[in-house]
Amino acid sequence: MKDEQGSEPTAPTVPTIAGAVQPEVKEVAAAVEKIKAGVKETPKAEEKKGISTHIFALRTTANREDQVMDFLVSNVRKKKLPVFSVIRPHGMRGYIFVEANDRQSAEEASFNVPYARGILPKEIQYSEIEHMLEQVKREVDIRKSDIVEIIAGPFKREQAKVTRIDKTKEEVVVELLGAAVPIPITVKMDAVKVIRRESEAPAADERLELEE
Repeated sequence: MKDEQGSEPTAPTVPTIAGAVQPEVKEVAAAVEKIKAGVKETPKAEEKKGISTHIFALRTTANREDQVMDFLVSNVRKKKLPVFSVIRPHGMRGYIFVEANDRQSAEEASFNVPYARGILPKEIQYSEIEHMLEQVKREVDIRKSDIVEIIAGPFKREQAKVTRIDKTKEEVVVELLGAAVPIPITVKMDAVKVIRRESEAPAADERLELEE
């Protein structure tokens, strides 16, 4: 409608801070931009206030978990799937966990991934894997001459012998068993696990050295 002077009526002005945008105007502008771009609201966007996700176990070829994770994450980014995290707990072989919006998203993320052997039928409850994910401060029983397996870093899955322990820095110095020449390597205590413990009694050659 036009007023008596023939001009369009204007809405009452509301004082605003310089550079600020009124909430109503901002929401309308955002909606218009989405319509122009052909973007639709997704369940993922709607769930931001109270997100609800599901955890699924993906079976893999043993000792290929890291490769499966790399391929799966690449798939998620390429297809823009609603997958929120991929988890591989320490010490678990043959399985990784996928946190996704639904089963279909998890299956699509793992589709055609090398060394992936399928999503297990049963959904995993967080309480079932909570103890694997939460870090708990615990006393690590590592002794000199222990045979350990390195479980993290560039020497992962290599076996080594402990030669020195630094509890202050939480580090151990080890020598790789497969190396032609023993080279000391310093790693964090939580990056190794004891697989064999030699007898506390000194060996015959060690006793001879002590006696000399």
